[in-house]
Amino acid sequence: MSIYIHNIETLVPPFAYKQDYSRDRMIHWLPGKRNQRLLTGIYDQSSIHTRYSVLPDFIPEETPLLFREDENGKIIEPSTGKRNRVFREHARPMYIEAARKVIDNTPGFKKEDVTHVVTVSCTGFYNPGPDYDVVQGLELPDSTERYNIGFMGCYAAFPGLRMAHQFCQANPDAVVLVICLELCTLHVQFREETDSMLANALFADGAAAVIVSARKPESGQAALKIASFHSALAPEGVGDMAWEIGDHGFDIRLSTYIPKIIGGSIHQIVDHVLKDSSVAIGQVKNWAIHPGGRAILDRIESELSLREEQIGDSRSVLGDYGNMSSATVLFVLKRILERKDDPHPVCAMAFGPGLTIDSGLFEYQPA
Repeated sequence: MSIYIHNIETLVPPFAYKQDYSRDRMIHWLPGKRNQRLLTGIYDQSSIHTRYSVLPDFIPEETPLLFREDENGKIIEPSTGKRNRVFREHARPMYIEAARKVIDNTPGFKKEDVTHVVTVSCTGFYNPGPDYDVVQGLELPDSTERYNIGFMGCYAAFPGLRMAHQFCQANPDAVVLVICLELCTLHVQFREETDSMLANALFADGAAAVIVSARKPESGQAALKIASFHSALAPEGVGDMAWEIGDHGFDIRLSTYIPKIIGGSIHQIVDHVLKDSSVAIGQVKNWAIHPGGRAILDRIESELSLREEQIGDSRSVLGDYGNMSSATVLFVLKRILERKDDPHPVCAMAFGPGLTIDSGLFEYQPA
């Protein structure tokens, strides 16, 4: 039985910040020649042009929502509890809007068809959770199955899609709505450690929603047929990407060794993804690589000898949005899905704490 990603819709909050503006604000808040040198290098070499946030804090004429300065211009760091309350305030309407958007823009589907809701986030928690909000906000039946995937990180779209795939295998009539939403900017840290500076320069806010079903795609509607998923660990990187809940937001470890670790594992991972298919690596036309940072994309492109156009969607999403954690790879897949093209294999992957590398193989099917 064939199971499809029928559509992907994306959503970003209203406040957009150019990377050079964000750089200059961080230099203001972390003064000193060393910090200025490090911040300038990190931001200017990030390949990010714009990032979005639910926060108007970095616009001087707006009333600060979360981050405030004392009389000396130093940031007063909010507690984790306050950050999480802001998450709840903004996540609720965004989850519902993203869910409604994907249903309204997917021919052949209406909200009454949805049987399962899977919500994903690693940047905030509340209960009743976003899965509850989506069911209530869309006025779905109380019997709709609800699942919430939390705190897994940038690769969590794949567990969400894998769950949807399994639900559809078990029930051919299932219609699964998967929504990934991350408000990473709530966890900006004002510290002089390189890990903190890197995270502040990379992460952004955004959401993506997907409809997965065994129904045949409507005429005129392109789709991604799901072929397989694969999970792998590179445990030598367990200390290079991790985070925990601190008193002032989430404390992240983000080592500059991550691209090297991923590069050392990438051939074995791709071999596993493709081994049960009749697809050779040279036949994969598009690679939806989670743009965790420019260095990761550079390393994978080099290790797999990819052409620039094969990974171009990942680079353009990085430039236009930054790293939105779990939602980001879906932004990349959306661009591939919307391109008018001939049938071809698509390989997607994302990375998270552990070091975890999750991937999937899809078949692009044109309208």
